[in-house]
Amino acid sequence: MSDSVARQIESLRQQLEQHNRAYYLDDAPLVPDAEYDRLFRELQQLEADNPEYFDINSPTQRVGGEALDLFNKVRHARPMLSLGNAFADDEVADFDRRVREGLELGEQSVTYLAEPKLDGLAISLRYEQGQLVTAATRGDGTTGEDVTANIRTLRALPLKLAGHGWPELLEVRGEVFISKAGFEQLNARQLEAGEKTFANPRNAAAGSLRQLDSRITAQRPLTLFCYGWGDHSGTLPDSHYQVLLQLGEWGLPVSPLIQPVTGLAGCLKYFEKMEQQRPTLPYEIDGVVFKVDRREWQQELGQVARAPRWALARKFPAEEAVTQLLAIDLQVGRTGTITPVARLAPVKVGGVVVTNATLHNEDEIRRKGLEPGCQVVVRRAGDVIPQVVSRVPAAGEAEPVTANPFKMPSECPECGSAVVREVDEAAYRCSGGLACPAQRKQAIRHFAGRTAMDVEGLGDKLVDQLVERDLLSTVADIYRLTHEQVAGLERMAAKSADNLLMAIDRSRETTLARFIFALGIRHVGEATAAALADACGSLDALIAADVEMLEQIEDVGPVVARSIYDFMHEPHNLTVIEALLEQGVHWPQGESKPPQAQPLAGKVLVITGTFSRPRPAIKADLQRLGAKVTGSVSKKTDWVAVGDSPGSKASKAEELGIEIIDEAGVERLLGH
Repeated sequence: MSDSVARQIESLRQQLEQHNRAYYLDDAPLVPDAEYDRLFRELQQLEADNPEYFDINSPTQRVGGEALDLFNKVRHARPMLSLGNAFADDEVADFDRRVREGLELGEQSVTYLAEPKLDGLAISLRYEQGQLVTAATRGDGTTGEDVTANIRTLRALPLKLAGHGWPELLEVRGEVFISKAGFEQLNARQLEAGEKTFANPRNAAAGSLRQLDSRITAQRPLTLFCYGWGDHSGTLPDSHYQVLLQLGEWGLPVSPLIQPVTGLAGCLKYFEKMEQQRPTLPYEIDGVVFKVDRREWQQELGQVARAPRWALARKFPAEEAVTQLLAIDLQVGRTGTITPVARLAPVKVGGVVVTNATLHNEDEIRRKGLEPGCQVVVRRAGDVIPQVVSRVPAAGEAEPVTANPFKMPSECPECGSAVVREVDEAAYRCSGGLACPAQRKQAIRHFAGRTAMDVEGLGDKLVDQLVERDLLSTVADIYRLTHEQVAGLERMAAKSADNLLMAIDRSRETTLARFIFALGIRHVGEATAAALADACGSLDALIAADVEMLEQIEDVGPVVARSIYDFMHEPHNLTVIEALLEQGVHWPQGESKPPQAQPLAGKVLVITGTFSRPRPAIKADLQRLGAKVTGSVSKKTDWVAVGDSPGSKASKAEELGIEIIDEAGVERLLGH
């Protein structure tokens, strides 16, 4: 029995390490997250039930342990050298010349190993008998800090070397870093927890690796690539490139972008390629590194001071710079979100002249203490929109002092409508969705959509033309269009113009639910619009309803109720609604049935797959009978209607034991 348990535990450990490598290094997961979690829990349980098989290198031991009081010092067996830097092609040419002269090669080309220069924190990993025993930071190059407990939490790192043939002693040098996506997620969690955010991924990686509590490190998205070695026993391949390939075979993460190149021309070509790929890479790099590939030549060239003569870092243009914040402007997006934007004194960042940068929201501006006239640090990573990282304290200031804290306006700068901020959101929005010029195209497209007013023929390109020619200022102007105006547009002949005007005329007759949905009130979808129409019975009653009354309606919570109330109490919106009614938009009065008279009231359905008639039509029919049609399957779902080629929703319904019906079943529900 014990042998069987031991084999089962070892098998699970090997499987989990294989999945860790596939997920964190190859970006090609072999199993879904749920299956990984199942295997992990199974191993945890087996280890808990059989403590005699405890292994410090088990995947379950990566979650961190007790907090340390301080880091112990570690003296490197071989110094961790720095690199000389080059900022121009002619400096790389000088490096290549010095290498050839030092090796007395004349005009013979040298093969270099080229690799991206990661923007992270250098680390030295010591393996004995194939097992990780120590991890230390670079420190001053001679002595670093012992961060073994923290480095063990990195799932990309093998705690035990894979394969065979590794030396009894092997020190591996690498770079710990955080991906761009991981950095964004980490800062989002920091903000949510009310903690200070990190300025850049490198600071985040350094701060995470130097936590005294390894349980905190375990929660940070750290990873690493190995690029070299220190002390070791036995022999390693003669080529730097081949050594890195060998490290990869032993399970150590190595950059997939390493590449041997020939001579100066090969170096410059690789640098150009990396500069082009830089914005699309999933992690930050701040240059490339060139190393003489032959190890015997590395030894012959030696080092000067703290840098090897056989290696050079070619840096990219700086991605951070200091400039003056001239003003804070406001931009209104197509959905009404109001975003503050920094207007900057022109400054070159990352090879590009920057004159403006996003400021996100009022909370961010206040947190950073920004105001017009102050000096700021601007960052531009790749080709993304530049960001203001922080404020630079004035001379004599320990911390920046804000004289005029920024405050968002109470009125939209585009249309003068009230600006609202929803509960638990950082963003501010214009409430004048029907009247705001910045939201015009979006409002008209939504209003004319098939599930709204269903103005056939009024597509996106036509809306663009009508708005750009000032023929449509609000949705009410749709009903004022003339044949002459429409026929003069691109790709609109007389017949097409007639068809569009007839479709517009037909749309005047609608339902209250469709009209409410067409208004584009934030958070109000088709189902909520139908519920509002049923509960209120008239547009006047909806406009007169207060927040408390709205919250009593099915599907309407506090956030949705406030959104509806704000929309209906914005004078600009009411002006447009009045204009629509004056243009003849109408619906049968008293059309809505009381919810209790509807046979499907309170029932929840999900539709998936292809049916003989359009799904929107089926959805509308179900909603008219009181059903709520949602987009996701949950325990509250009563039926899942499945057509041809259904998606994962059918499988989810089977897992939850929810009744599945076909198209005939849907028709029976509709009473056909």
